[in-house]
Amino acid sequence: MKRPPCKAWHQAALGLALLAVLALPATRHWLEASMWRHMLLQFPLLLLAGGLPAATLRPRLRAALAGWNAHGITGLVLAGTVLALLMIPRVLDLALREPGVEAAKCAALLLAGSALRLSWPAAGLVVQGFFLGNMLPMMVVVGQLFIDSPLRLCNAYLLDDQERLGQWLIAVAALLGIAWLGHAAWRLVRRDEARLAPP
Repeated sequence: MKRPPCKAWHQAALGLALLAVLALPATRHWLEASMWRHMLLQFPLLLLAGGLPAATLRPRLRAALAGWNAHGITGLVLAGTVLALLMIPRVLDLALREPGVEAAKCAALLLAGSALRLSWPAAGLVVQGFFLGNMLPMMVVVGQLFIDSPLRLCNAYLLDDQERLGQWLIAVAALLGIAWLGHAAWRLVRRDEARLAPP
């Protein structure tokens, strides 16, 4: 059986090192001390830590996973469900108070990161657009709710921290949408150029 290339093992080592840093009490407390760092720094870093080791999966295992993840749909649904649940303010509060919920949050984000890594290339532009067309508006709605709410939705965080997170969620959603549209346009242009190129 062919071993994954050295670069893949480097990615796995980087993912494990990142996870070790995120698991340090000082790192975790700093990230979770602020609502916007909790959701917009810790969440993506855990997704990255889960996605990097997926590069070492053997071709046979990738083929087996592809059987239930046609066009990346199952993996993207899994990742979208995890992210949607973790945007609920009550879940953030419970993660800060209950070690079991904190562990489940981290495990779910690591799994979602692996699912995204394996599913995104297989999804294609149409499925990617459908996924982002659901996730990004949800981020905007949640962000606007955090901004407009006169009450703290997370008991662990102050109202101004909640408003800051709302502003960041809307900004990040806009940036991700623009970046993906630019990437999609570039891929379509490249595809047309390849189709029109002389043999």
